[in-house]
Amino acid sequence: MALPYEIFIGLRYLRAKRRNRTISFNTIVSIAGITLGVAALIGTVGIMTGFKEDVQAKILGTTAHILVNDRMKESMVDYEEQVKKVAAVPDVVAATPFIFRQVLLTSPSGVQGIILRGIDPAREGTVTELAHNLVNGNLDDLARQNKVVIPEKEREPNGPETAMRPGIILGKELSMRLGAFPGDTLNVVSPVGPVTGASMTPKIRQFVVVGIFQSGMYEYDSSLAYIELGEAQKFFNMGASVTGIEVKVTDVFRAADIARAIEHHLGFAFWARDWMQMNRNLFSALKLEKTMMFLLLVLITIVASFNIVSTLTMIVTEKQREIAILKAMGATRKGIMRIFMLNGLIIGCSGAAIGVPLGYTFLWLIQTFWTFDPTVYYISRIPVHVLGSDVLLVAGSAILISFAATLYPSLQAAKLDPAAALRYE
Repeated sequence: MALPYEIFIGLRYLRAKRRNRTISFNTIVSIAGITLGVAALIGTVGIMTGFKEDVQAKILGTTAHILVNDRMKESMVDYEEQVKKVAAVPDVVAATPFIFRQVLLTSPSGVQGIILRGIDPAREGTVTELAHNLVNGNLDDLARQNKVVIPEKEREPNGPETAMRPGIILGKELSMRLGAFPGDTLNVVSPVGPVTGASMTPKIRQFVVVGIFQSGMYEYDSSLAYIELGEAQKFFNMGASVTGIEVKVTDVFRAADIARAIEHHLGFAFWARDWMQMNRNLFSALKLEKTMMFLLLVLITIVASFNIVSTLTMIVTEKQREIAILKAMGATRKGIMRIFMLNGLIIGCSGAAIGVPLGYTFLWLIQTFWTFDPTVYYISRIPVHVLGSDVLLVAGSAILISFAATLYPSLQAAKLDPAAALRYE
């Protein structure tokens, strides 16, 4: 089947004659510019998406998809009834109560202000990935009392030499800061304690470290600890109440809609917040960074498009006689424009076709050969994930920019007067 004359002539114009290799070289440079721009965009967007999803996975591994609290009070009573109601909402996988307080941890080698969470060891594993993040111990150890030896200077006369203490699980960084490891004893200090006279006395209680967890997020590993729910209720004098309810859902990206359904099911007195709402600033920053990187790297493709303009302008200048003959033979202005627009599309499509696999190769090399020391960094390899929509956006942008670069040279060729071009031939 014969090709349309626009395609045949357009492909012919991209190849240089023996007497002029400049056009051919400019064509190669134009394709190389588009290729590098596409490859850089694929690599950057893939890495940014990988980091975002890695952070998202670590956040969702430590915190629940949705937190439900009482709007009117700091604590929630009759929480077991509310847990059953939440669990009955469609798309809810599991729900469990929790307690959330700020305290001080003290050990012989350090003091650290932290977030202390009271959890139900039997149900926490159904909502978060805490059980999988433990590098030492297990959740069931929180429900057991641990025997410790009372130092002689702290022992009452004729008092027992040992005592039973509840367990606590620390983040890895927090454990290193306090110098507290499994089997060690530390003090939990609550600034809100019993009132004596005109002042309030801080409440202090000893706990035994029974586990260490590592979530991969420094903020969590350095400032988070867990104790058993009942022990937290006693320590904070909360009676039969809790701070709220943790919820796990089937689809994390529909958590906002499910949170609204939970509020509707429980009534106005309860407030449900999804994980994206609670981490809005972080994910907004990641999204903005990805968008800005995309826009900055698109400039590489735009710069490469100037080569297309110069290449096509040189072709129009050199091929004035041929264009005039084509017009004299009956070629329309639209037909002439299509010839040069086709040249730009060929350059853009060629650059995108080469740049996409080149970008994938670049990402494969980074993931394969660029490693980190896991004892120093929280990741051993750079996380990479390329979305199909991102590839289409990058390739489409490159082709669109290449096509836009053909408009001026194509219009110049279409406006060419055959008589003026052939006057001196």
